[in-house]
Amino acid sequence: MDELIAELVAEQDYLDEAVRDAPEDRWNAQSPADGWLMRDCISHLAELDRTAAIIAETGEYPEGDRREGEGVLSAGQVDARSLSIPELLAFWRESRARLAAALRPLDARDRLPWAGNTMSVRSFTTARLMEAWSHGLDAIETAEVTPVDSDRLRNIAHIGYATRDFAYRNRGLEPSPLPLRVELAAPSGGTWAWGPEDAADRITGTAGDFSRVVTQRIHYTDTDLSYEGAAAEEFLQIAQAFAGPTGAGRPPKAE
Repeated sequence: MDELIAELVAEQDYLDEAVRDAPEDRWNAQSPADGWLMRDCISHLAELDRTAAIIAETGEYPEGDRREGEGVLSAGQVDARSLSIPELLAFWRESRARLAAALRPLDARDRLPWAGNTMSVRSFTTARLMEAWSHGLDAIETAEVTPVDSDRLRNIAHIGYATRDFAYRNRGLEPSPLPLRVELAAPSGGTWAWGPEDAADRITGTAGDFSRVVTQRIHYTDTDLSYEGAAAEEFLQIAQAFAGPTGAGRPPKAE
């Protein structure tokens, strides 16, 4: 857990450094997330890191603020639009520091509530890392900064593969019974792999492309991922590494 928490903090710090000096017009520009400004991406992380910290501290989901938001924004995101950029950054930094402190005493196998279910502390922490990275991509693109992938993506790629059956069931579909092999080039070199070596259905490519697909940050046809077998392509079409309703995903660039 110490190593995983350190990776979560490193991902958050990387995002902070990437966006903190962006001019204010970028903070108030439309991000790739429909209806979210760049500032909304960061306020979302701050809001959920604070909620996650309370859950890690108490073992319970907070009653909290039940107000409805506006359109695609939560009530917390609407409130955060009144903050200055330094105030928003301070809110996010306080939330994520509180989360890291709350996670450190916990056992990786303990269970915590999230999104209507429970998950292990390890999965809970990895999910926060995934959110920081995926929403961070939207903020970084809006800030007009080139993202740099790291080996922290192994955590996100693993969730993407492990949630294969969930992605089917979340859409009301029966999971594919066919084994799937995924082989990915790590940012620092080497290969990460999941699934049987002799599986007929296979996905190969970079960890960055695969992680962007499973977090619905890019359409699979706009990547350099290669796939063999109908079940492999079907998975790329429905992959969803995050909890909650099915996401709309991103349309192909050609559309």
